[in-house]
Amino acid sequence: MRTPALRGRAAILLACAALSACSGGGGTIAIGTAGPFKEAYATMVRHAVEMAADEVNARGGVHGQRLQVVAVDDEGDGVKAGAVARGFYENPDIVGVVGHANSGGMVGAAPEYDRGLPAIVPSATSPEITGISPWVFRVTVNDSVNGANLARYAARLGRQRVVVLYENNVYGRDLAQAFLAAYPGRAVGVDPIAGDGSKVEPFVSYYRGVQPDLVFVAGTEMSGRALLREAARQGFHPQWLAGDGWPGVAADTAAAEGALIATPVRLDRSDAGRSFAEHFEARYGTKPDANAAMAYDAAMLLVKAMEAVGPDRARIRDWLAKVKGGSAFHGVTGEIRFRPDGDPDRSGFVMTRVQNGALVPLEEAQ
Repeated sequence: MRTPALRGRAAILLACAALSACSGGGGTIAIGTAGPFKEAYATMVRHAVEMAADEVNARGGVHGQRLQVVAVDDEGDGVKAGAVARGFYENPDIVGVVGHANSGGMVGAAPEYDRGLPAIVPSATSPEITGISPWVFRVTVNDSVNGANLARYAARLGRQRVVVLYENNVYGRDLAQAFLAAYPGRAVGVDPIAGDGSKVEPFVSYYRGVQPDLVFVAGTEMSGRALLREAARQGFHPQWLAGDGWPGVAADTAAAEGALIATPVRLDRSDAGRSFAEHFEARYGTKPDANAAMAYDAAMLLVKAMEAVGPDRARIRDWLAKVKGGSAFHGVTGEIRFRPDGDPDRSGFVMTRVQNGALVPLEEAQ
């Protein structure tokens, strides 16, 4: 039986074989991307990166060189993600990476990028990634900021009996910890849940008896769908509140209706955002979420760096480090500037309510 590291290595070799450049041919440069692609949010990341590359190639590539995307599924596992990152580093045609899509994977991959390959994180939000390497940048806000913002929002709702459920992984623990540290009240319950959504029935059954008026969930789509469906089955109807891991649950129209979900950006407030959303939906038949938008901006940042300094890893890293102050990158998610620790110099979120399968900003919600 292959270990996760060996499976990751094999996947990289297969991806490399698909690149004409891997055999020494000219005219092609590559960027990598990785994540647990069976998860909807990671698929959004991959789709956005591939769309960005196709748009670049349609206008002639990067200084006449075709841009390829090497996408490898790291299953969200830190060990496998490390093997994937090692394969990216050892492939000389890959000059930058968009990823990894989740926090556990990115934390595991970062030491490989620290050897000398620039990576821009689109959707992994763990505070552990902040300052993890001078080669790692991030376009989304970290969980220390997100959790504190969500705690303050929960307090403004005036709910007194709050339960916190969190996935027992890097993302869930960090977001829950930040929420609890900033929440001015006292939670009536705090429990870990499985990321795959298994065994949620006992938690729902117990908290149905506790009768909280708000449940904050630090988790992602798979556990979120399972939790909401089980709650609906048991007739448990608190106000649900979640962060950027939950946009995909909105598609479960019956169970998710009324849930409050914070997203990092709104795409309908700029021409660039609206254009991106329209093209993404036309191509993939679904609306892009914030993860897709962030990944698209990350890919285009790498392209702009390559256009400015060429396909040189060290020069790309140095160029990215200068994206600050008056040298902001103007993307579909707005202006991006990097702090010295690699995190974006921005904060805030858009609170939405699930209505008929869509995330509707609160000021527009009925």
